[in-house]
Amino acid sequence: MDDWTTSHRRVLAQREADGWLFLIEAARDLRTTGAIAPSGKALAHALTEPVRSRSPRPLAVLEAGAGTGAVTRHLIPSLPRGSRLDIVEANPRFADQLRILAATHPRTTSRSADITVHQGLVEDLDTDRRYDVIVSGLPLTNFAPRTVERIMGRYLELLHPGGTLTYFAYLGTRRARTLLASQSEARRHAAVDHDMTAYQRRYATARWSVWANLPPAHVWHLQRPPLPSQPSADGQHSAA
Repeated sequence: MDDWTTSHRRVLAQREADGWLFLIEAARDLRTTGAIAPSGKALAHALTEPVRSRSPRPLAVLEAGAGTGAVTRHLIPSLPRGSRLDIVEANPRFADQLRILAATHPRTTSRSADITVHQGLVEDLDTDRRYDVIVSGLPLTNFAPRTVERIMGRYLELLHPGGTLTYFAYLGTRRARTLLASQSEARRHAAVDHDMTAYQRRYATARWSVWANLPPAHVWHLQRPPLPSQPSADGQHSAA
């Protein structure tokens, strides 16, 4: 059996294991897991585009809500050499799997990227670090509006000026909740949609529709405004 066949089978086995773990955790708590299947390739590609667009300089990147690592596996190879990746995951079983991924990935073992997994909530992340890119896999429309406000506020705190937050939202969830959920649940979802629309209007730089995902999703890129430039002594402008 050649190396390609062995590697391909290993990848397929890993995807199957990830799918089962994700399904088990979704059955435990669908609200915080947010879906019934890991993110697909097309969604992962769109979410990680801001990392590729900023190459080749080393980057500080944060991934929040990484789950079983479906997006992480696309993210790590995109990191320029010398980059730093912090991964935050609240689910302890997912966090354990992510630590194994971080410890065994070739980019980590070759020391071309520094990867750390933090088990906990991103809004509680204790760090002074600021990030060039934040990749969010959190199911924001499943949370209470006040929780979403805390998360979004923390994201903006953690971004460098000019940094990019990338996140996704599944298509059709508000209509489904309006038709199928309780009135209080539909109102909660509408309130989160309203809050996220305000962030999109203020900070959005791009949006994609990803149909090749289960379920289909929009991917948003939000940018923290760069620092305003100020005139220097020679009359030129520079960042504050």
